[in-house]
Amino acid sequence: MASLLCNARECPGGGEGQGQGTTIQIYAMADLDGIQLTDTLEQMQQGTLMRKVKSKSWKKQRYFKLQDDCMTIWYQSKRTGKTESAFSISDVETVREGHQSEVLQSLAEEFPPERCFTIVFYGRRGNLDLIAGSAEEAQCWVQGLRQLIEVATSMDQREKIDQWIRDWFQKADKNKDGRMNFKEVQRLLKMMNVDMNEDHALRLFQAADKSESGTLEGEEFVLFYKALTQREEVLSLFQDFSEDGKKLTLLELVDFLRQEQLEDEDTEDLAMELIDKYEPSETARARHVLSADGFLMYLCSPEGSIFNPQHRALWQDMSQPLCHYFISSSHNTYLIEDQIRGQSSIEGYIRALKRGCRCLEVDCWDGPNGEPMVYHGHTFTSKIPFREVVSTLGKYAFKTSDYPVILSLENHCSMEQQEVLAQQLKSILGEQLLTTTTDGHVPSQLPSPEELKHKILLKGKKIGRLEDMLDGPGDEAPDVSDDDNGAEAEEERRRAKKDKESLAQALSDCVVYCKNVSFRGFQEARSHSRPSEISSLAEAKARKLIRDAGNEFVRHNAWQLTRIYPSGMRTDSSNYSPQEMWNVGCQIVALNFQTAGMEMDLCDGLFSQNGRCGYVLKPPFMRDEETPFNPSDPNSWEGPGPITLTIQVISGQQLPKVANSKDGAIIDPLVRVEIHGVPADQARQETKYIENNGEAHGGARDPAVPMWPVPALPHPPSTHSPFPGFNPRWDETLQFQLHVPELALVRFVVEDYDKTSRNDFVGQFTLAFANIKPGYRHIHLLSKDGTSIPPSSLFVHIRITEPPGPEQD
Repeated sequence: MASLLCNARECPGGGEGQGQGTTIQIYAMADLDGIQLTDTLEQMQQGTLMRKVKSKSWKKQRYFKLQDDCMTIWYQSKRTGKTESAFSISDVETVREGHQSEVLQSLAEEFPPERCFTIVFYGRRGNLDLIAGSAEEAQCWVQGLRQLIEVATSMDQREKIDQWIRDWFQKADKNKDGRMNFKEVQRLLKMMNVDMNEDHALRLFQAADKSESGTLEGEEFVLFYKALTQREEVLSLFQDFSEDGKKLTLLELVDFLRQEQLEDEDTEDLAMELIDKYEPSETARARHVLSADGFLMYLCSPEGSIFNPQHRALWQDMSQPLCHYFISSSHNTYLIEDQIRGQSSIEGYIRALKRGCRCLEVDCWDGPNGEPMVYHGHTFTSKIPFREVVSTLGKYAFKTSDYPVILSLENHCSMEQQEVLAQQLKSILGEQLLTTTTDGHVPSQLPSPEELKHKILLKGKKIGRLEDMLDGPGDEAPDVSDDDNGAEAEEERRRAKKDKESLAQALSDCVVYCKNVSFRGFQEARSHSRPSEISSLAEAKARKLIRDAGNEFVRHNAWQLTRIYPSGMRTDSSNYSPQEMWNVGCQIVALNFQTAGMEMDLCDGLFSQNGRCGYVLKPPFMRDEETPFNPSDPNSWEGPGPITLTIQVISGQQLPKVANSKDGAIIDPLVRVEIHGVPADQARQETKYIENNGEAHGGARDPAVPMWPVPALPHPPSTHSPFPGFNPRWDETLQFQLHVPELALVRFVVEDYDKTSRNDFVGQFTLAFANIKPGYRHIHLLSKDGTSIPPSSLFVHIRITEPPGPEQD
C-alpha cells in the first residue's frame, strides 16, 4: 500500500512511481533545504545578548539564540537564565532597521539607529523591539533573519510540512540527543492533540523502531509519523480512479480532474502540470504517472484548495466608477486596543495597509507646539503626531495594493492647526495626494480605481461645491434640479458661509472626490446628483434605512459612496456584521481591524480575492441606478432560482490543541458551516462532534435552519479515525440553498465541543461563494487572528447545483 504523506521526498533507489520509494529527509537538523549555514547564522546560533524594549523605561537584557533547526529563536532572561519565550521564523513577517517603531523612536537620543531593529510578526501579535550591543551584532541579526524569512516564505507545501515535523521532533526531544524514547513519544502525542492508549502507542513505537534500540531517530521517526498521518479516505479515492491501485496514469488523472474536480479547460495540460509539480518520484514523472503521495500533494496544494487560485490574483475589471466596488475599510485605524484607554499607534495604520485596507480613519485634535495630534477625543487613549501618521501613510500606502487610499479625516482642530494639517499632507505626500479631478472638469461620475492608482484621496468637509474650485467651463457641470434655485441655493450658501468660518481653505482644497455631507434622505441626494459627495452613517441608522428603504439604498450606492461606522457604544472595539451593509451595496463599511472575530473573518474573506487589492467589484444588479433589487424582498431578485450548495465534510488534518487547554486535554471537534448573505440565505449547520474516543455525538445542527433531502455523494468512505482529535472523520453532508449567491460568503469553523460552556475556537476559513472550486478540496484553516496554522486543514467535497433551465422544466 502506498504511504500517503503531504511531504514525500524522493530517496535513492525509489520505486516506479508507486509511492514506495518515497520518504522524508528529516532531522538532519543542522540545516534545512535551501539554507546555507553562513557565518551570520552560525553567530546567531551561538547567541547574542541584546536589550528587549517595551517602553522608554522598560529595557531588559535577554539572551537570543537561533536553534539548530534554523527556524526557531528562543530567548532567556540574563538575570534568571530562565527561557522566556520562543518563536518560529514562519511567524515573522519582516524586520525593520533603525528607529522604526514608536518605542525605538522615543529612545533615539539614547541609542543610535544602527543598533536598533524591530521584529514584526504576522497577525495582531505585538512587535519585538531590540537594541544590540553593537551595529555589527544588529546587522548580523537583521541580515540573518531576512535570509531565514525568505527561505520560510518560499517553502512549498512539502517543505512546510517537513518543517512542521521538525518542530514537533524538537519539542518532544527534551534532552536534544536527536532520538526519542517512548516517554518522549507519549509527550509528543499529547502535544500533537493525539489521544491514544498506551498499548497502541507502544505498538506504533515498536513498529517504527527498526533498530530495536528503544528510541526513534531520523527515518524511524518518519515511519512513526506516517502511521499517525495515514489518509485512508484519500487512498480510497485514489484507488477508485487507479486501475492497479498504485498509480494514476495521465488519462486516469484526467478522468478524476474532469469528473470530480470539474476542470474542463485544457485538462490534459493541467494533469501534466500537476504531475511535474507534485509527483515526488523522478521515475514516475518521466512516465507521466502520479503516485498516491503525489496525488495527496496535489490535493494539499493551492490547486487542490477550495479557493479558486485564479481569483487569488487580480481578476476583476478595475475601470468602473469607485462606487461600484466594496472597499476594505478601517474604523479609528490609529487604535490597536479599545476605544477608551487603548494605545494609539502608527502600527494600526501599517497593519491595516498590509492587510489591503484602502480606507483609513484619522481623528485630529490640536496638539502642543502647533503640532496636530491623532487620538480618540474625550477619552484616555494615547496620542501620536499627525505628521507621523502621514509619513507612515506615504511609506506604506501602496506596498500591498496599487489602488487608491481614502483618508477619512475627523477634523477637530483650530483654524491655525488645520493650516498645519494641509501643509503636512501636501509636503509629506507630494504627488501622491490628489488635489484636483483627474481631468480638471466637474465629474458626472466617480473615477475608477484604475484612474486613481497610487493616489491618496482626502475625505472631509469642503467649503462650497467642487465646481467652485475647478477651471473647467461651467456648462460641463451635470444638470441640477430646478429646485437648485431659491430656497435650496440659499441653504447651500448659508452652509458654505458656516464652513468658511470653521474650515481652513487650504484643508478644504485637499478634498476632491470625497466631500463629507450630512445625509438628508435619498431623494435630496438624488436631486443634487453630486457623485463626489459622501455621507457617513452609524450602523443603527444604516440598519433603519435597510429596513425601510432597501431598494433606494441599493440604487443610491450605485452612483454615490456611503460610509458606515460602528456605534459609539462599542467602547470595547467590537464589530457589527458588515454583511448586511454590503447587501445594500455600501462600499466603505468601516470595522475595528484590531478586533478578531467573525466580523473580521467576513471582511478578510471578501477581500482575500482580486489580488488582495482592497477593492471587490459589486455584482451587476448592484451597479444599476434603476435596479429593482432589495435584499429583503425575494420578489425583487432576478434569476432562475436558488443554487444548491452541498458540502460533504469528510475529515480534518492535524487540528491544533485549543490555546490554554489543560495538559493532556484532547479536543472534541465539530465543523460548523455558515452562510452569510441576504436574509433569506443566512444559515448555519454543524456536524456532530467527535469525542476523543472516536465516536460521533450530537446532531448539533441549528434547529431553525431548514434541511433539504441530501443526495449521497460519490466515494463516501466511512471509518473512524484512530486519532480523533488530531485527524477526525465526520463523513457528514450539509446542504444550503442560495438565492443571491453573488453576495454570499461561506465560513467554515472548527470548534472544540464543550457541553458545560461555550465551545472553544480551533480554526476557521471564510471565502466568497464566487471563489469556491467544486470537487474534493482541502480548506487550509486560519487562526483567530487570520494567520495560517499549517498544516491544519479540512477535507471536503463540494457540489454546486444550478437550478434547471426553462427548457428542462
